[in-house]
Amino acid sequence: MAMIDMSLIDGLSIQISQMVLVLVLAPLLTGLVRKVKARLLRRQGPPLLQPYRDLIRLVRKEAVIAESASWLFRIVPYIVFAATWVAAALVPTFATGLLFSWSADLIVIIALLGSARFFLALAGMDVGTSFGGIGSSREAMIATLAEPALIMIVFTIALVAGSTQLSTVANVMLAGVGLRVSLGMALIALIIVAIAENGRIPVDNPATHLELTMVHEAMVLEYSGRHLALIELASSIKLLLYASLIACIFVPWGLAPAGAPLRVHLIGVVVYAAKLGVAAIMLALFETMIAKMRVFRVPDLLGAALMLGFLGTLLRFVSRSL
Repeated sequence: MAMIDMSLIDGLSIQISQMVLVLVLAPLLTGLVRKVKARLLRRQGPPLLQPYRDLIRLVRKEAVIAESASWLFRIVPYIVFAATWVAAALVPTFATGLLFSWSADLIVIIALLGSARFFLALAGMDVGTSFGGIGSSREAMIATLAEPALIMIVFTIALVAGSTQLSTVANVMLAGVGLRVSLGMALIALIIVAIAENGRIPVDNPATHLELTMVHEAMVLEYSGRHLALIELASSIKLLLYASLIACIFVPWGLAPAGAPLRVHLIGVVVYAAKLGVAAIMLALFETMIAKMRVFRVPDLLGAALMLGFLGTLLRFVSRSL
């Protein structure tokens, strides 16, 4: 009985540690991407900790709410933040076999992210401004292709690993499944979806507020103060979520198994931090080399991701070795 209680306490401690780690590292990942991009462009760039300062500054400011805003506009930042944080906490970062690993299902994570996007799009239209409506309609257009592509990627991974639970997927990948064409297609498709879902270049540019092209920024243009802080923090967590998801599925090395000693978990944290650093550098390098595409070209990009996911799934039915 004592052993069961200790294992429960250990599992709960690791799960809480992961939730705190995700919350703390998310702004740092955003700051690292900005810093690396600035250095690649031979600029000094903002300090690495600037996202934390921006969040603190926003929390201290008074939230200005439009007279035409309803109760929905006020609660959406909390819903978006909670849904994104829970989804990120379900992805194994430095350890597998977490206390809530039974619920760490890829379908659940897609549902949580979809719910957050749905409420954010509603909030964009709630005030009744033209920018909010444009941003919400563009977000819906991206979602209609990104979510089916994500579902096809999940099908491909589930057919290889035999499960949609991320701890099981990571363990199967660690055991060695070899080089597979279907997994390569799923990886490329997942990267494209991650870029689109996070509003990164070439789909959107989070550093600018050009009204003709912006998507995410148009939806949150009416938010300020603590509400904007929650949305910005949720945006950083979402970027970290996709980086963690790619690392957990395709680069699962360094994950501490269930019941491992504290030393192994600490090594897992260090390895996870290194993976995030590599992801930030690669994202910054990619965004530096490529230009933003026009909005009407985005469906072509996401259509390619959808086809890659579909072909990956199809290959698994044609041959189990592909």
